[in-house]
Amino acid sequence: MNIGSRRELFLDRHLIESSNGTQLVLHEPMPGGVALRFDLPWEGKFAAYPTILHGANGYQLYYRGEPEAGPDGNIGEVTCYAESKDGIHWTKPELGLFMVMGKRNNNVIGAGEPPFSHNFSPFIDTRPGVPPEERYKALAGVATSGLHAFVSADGVHWRRWQSDAVFRDGGYVFDSQNVSFWSESEQRYVLYYRKFINEIRTVARSESTDFVHWSQGKPMEFTSHAPISAEQLYTNQTQSYFRAPHMYIALAARFMPERAALGGDLRHKLGIGGDHWQGNDCSDAVLMSSRGGYEYDRTFPQAFIRPGADELNWTSRNNYPALGIIPCGEREMSIHVQRNTGWPSNCLERMTLRLDGFASVRAEYETGEMLTRPLIFKGERLELNYATSAAGCIRVEIQDADGKPLAGFGLNDCRQIMGDEISRVVSWTGGSLSQHQTRPIRLRFQMKEADLYSIRFEHR
Repeated sequence: MNIGSRRELFLDRHLIESSNGTQLVLHEPMPGGVALRFDLPWEGKFAAYPTILHGANGYQLYYRGEPEAGPDGNIGEVTCYAESKDGIHWTKPELGLFMVMGKRNNNVIGAGEPPFSHNFSPFIDTRPGVPPEERYKALAGVATSGLHAFVSADGVHWRRWQSDAVFRDGGYVFDSQNVSFWSESEQRYVLYYRKFINEIRTVARSESTDFVHWSQGKPMEFTSHAPISAEQLYTNQTQSYFRAPHMYIALAARFMPERAALGGDLRHKLGIGGDHWQGNDCSDAVLMSSRGGYEYDRTFPQAFIRPGADELNWTSRNNYPALGIIPCGEREMSIHVQRNTGWPSNCLERMTLRLDGFASVRAEYETGEMLTRPLIFKGERLELNYATSAAGCIRVEIQDADGKPLAGFGLNDCRQIMGDEISRVVSWTGGSLSQHQTRPIRLRFQMKEADLYSIRFEHR
């Protein structure tokens, strides 16, 4: 397989041919505190479906405002906006674009056009040649309206691209966040949207070359671990990962209908009756990945984000991740998850991971090994994102396609790697790798008390 100079994360077994004493491990995001409270009168308990963008205009956050629950696309829904310089501290600007609840000094960028504030989901279009006035794009709508396209130059002032829907699909669809983006690796726009199949909430996908004409939607398939019937995917939050655009990360909300977590005492404390919808199900989040096409990989079937100790997060429609994985500093990235949905304390929590740190190849105390499939690369050196203990280390051997070590690039030729670095260049006595760029090679990793998050061949 030709990986060129792409960064490759260990979210699946795509690169791995064999392992002995190593395993793929899912890592847990760390709590980073409340990022934003949905506390303005037009936001409220049922504010939902956040999207976070990072680009030339800084960090921008979009979400639905809905003080009281109503039918999908009701007139009380608005599209709200916040912004940040660092992705950590957020402000809600008074934009003066719409009159809402008798007040024009608000942070609303969309109102009065149901159903488009129900699930407005934007992205920054990175397709080469996109006119500046269409740099931001979004899709919004419900089953009856279809999905409509919106464009903007700055992400604040939006217009509908055309009067008709750009995409429709029969049946019960679109009633959660439907996400789209320009795929650099597939050279097309892709859309991942909600669809019911056999009364199960799942994900379908469509493609387009112009954002107006879309292919017929097709359900996604699940490799490794398919969701069981009791597990439903409420939102999918599929996005191109900013450090490896060919890899798509899906932070999906796993919805467990009729799985009540609250006992009678807690229901009474929270004022939830026996048949009240808020007490009849629970949710968490799972991590899926894709390399394009109509397959998700679920190497890790377990929860990625749990509800935690807060009893309000064990009520309905909670713990849904926001769309948007963003860099925050040289070593860290942020993801966000909704907490306390349906309650006055409804908020967005920031969680953190190291860059590329969703998962890793791990060796425990006993030395283990991992061998890749044959690869063709482009570059002069190999960069690792890794961490070891004080007693741990990593060595790398480069082999030919038949498993024979290349002269000067064997295990004993590799300088021992230890520490905790986002970018560490491997050094061998054999020198530069450029002489081996056109031939298939394998990488043999020998590891002890170590995690390997990603690899990348690169030029100096």
